[in-house]
Amino acid sequence: MARPLLALFAGGAMLLPGPALSASSRPKGLAVERVVMVMRHGIRAPLGGEVPDGTRTAAPWPRWPVEESRLTPHGIRALETIAAADRQRLIVQRVLPRNCAAAGTIRIRTNVSDRTIASGEAYARGIAPGCGLAPEHLGASAIDPIFEPLRARATRFDANEAVAAIERFTGGMAALASRHAAAIALLDRVLGCAPRNTGCTPALPAQVRPAPDGHGIELQGPIRDTSGIAQVLLLQYVEGLPRRDIGWGRADPATLVRLGALHAALFDVFTRSPYMASHQASILGRHVLETLADPAGPRIEVLMGHDTNVTALAAVLRTSLSAPGYAMDDVPPGAAILIEQLRDRESGRRYVRLSYRTQSPEVLRRGGSAASIGALKMGGCARLCPAGRFDRILRSRLAE
Repeated sequence: MARPLLALFAGGAMLLPGPALSASSRPKGLAVERVVMVMRHGIRAPLGGEVPDGTRTAAPWPRWPVEESRLTPHGIRALETIAAADRQRLIVQRVLPRNCAAAGTIRIRTNVSDRTIASGEAYARGIAPGCGLAPEHLGASAIDPIFEPLRARATRFDANEAVAAIERFTGGMAALASRHAAAIALLDRVLGCAPRNTGCTPALPAQVRPAPDGHGIELQGPIRDTSGIAQVLLLQYVEGLPRRDIGWGRADPATLVRLGALHAALFDVFTRSPYMASHQASILGRHVLETLADPAGPRIEVLMGHDTNVTALAAVLRTSLSAPGYAMDDVPPGAAILIEQLRDRESGRRYVRLSYRTQSPEVLRRGGSAASIGALKMGGCARLCPAGRFDRILRSRLAE
C-alpha cells in the first residue's frame, strides 16, 4: 500500500526516501539519475456509453463544456499546474535544470486518443515552459502497443485463459457484484431512481467472456453498468461543477469515495489479475525497463495513458494504489506512478524507488498545485530495490 511521504507544492519540496534497507546496507548518498512517470490523462468529459443506455435518473445529466471524451479547459489547466509542481521537485532533485533542458532530456509519449495527446501537450507546457517541448505519439489510425497491447495483439493473449484467471482472482462476477452491493445500492439512491430490481440501470447477468475476436474480454452486469456512472460523478466534482449538479446534489466527497469502489472494481476484471496484468503491462513494462537501462535515454520520460495502464503496472509491481479522497485502486485524473532510478554516490550502485503522485479531489476541483506522494513497495523487493533485481522481477511478471 501507498504511504504518504509529503505534501508537494509549486514552490518545490524534496521527495524523501522512506525506510528501505537495513541501517548497515542503506546507501549513504543517493542521486536521482532518471525518472519515468506512468500517468493517467487529465479531467475529461464522459465517454460515449459511460452511462449505459437505459439508466434512469430523476433529472437530466449536467452539460459539459466539451464534446464527449475530450479534455476540459479546467483539466488542461490542472495538468499544467501539476506539471509545474513536478518541475520544481525535479529541479530540487537536480534532474532538471532551471532553464530549458537540452534536447532529449525530457520525452513525453502519449496514446493516440485526443484526450491523451491534449494531456501530453498540457503537461509539456507545465514541465518545460517556453521550451517548445512536443509530445510524441503514433498516427491517429495506429494502435500503440505500449498503451493498448490487447488491441495491438502484441502478446500471446488467450482470452479463455484470461477469463478463467479473472474468475479465480475475483471469485466470479456474481461474487464481485455481491461484494459491492452496498455501493450499488448507494448509487441507486444518488441516481434518484427505483431500487435495482425494478430497473435503475440495465439488469444484465454478471458475466465475463472472451471477445468475439478472441483478443480481449467483455464484461456485462452490475459492475460494468455502475462503474462508469461512478466515474462520471467523480469527474463532475473534480471538474468544478456546482455542487447542486454533482449527483443532483446527492453526492458529497464521502459518497464519491464509496462509489469509487465500483469504478475500481472494473480493474479487478481488466487489469489486476496476474494473467491480465502480465499482458496489459507487458509492452509498457519493458519500455520502462529499457528507458531506465539506456544511458543515452531521456532523464525524464512521461508515458501519458489511461487508468488501465496505471493499474496494470501497479498489479505487476504487486502493490496497491491508495490516495487521499479516493477509493483504493481508483486512479484519479493526472495521477502517476513515479519510477526513479537512483545512484549511490559512494558505491555507484543503482536502485529503483517507486511512488504514487496524486492530487486530492478538492485540489483538482479548485485547480491547486498541492499533491501527495505516497511510497510504493514492489512485491518481492525492498523500498529501495537494487536496479538489477527490479529488472529481473518485473521482467519475470510480463507476458511475451
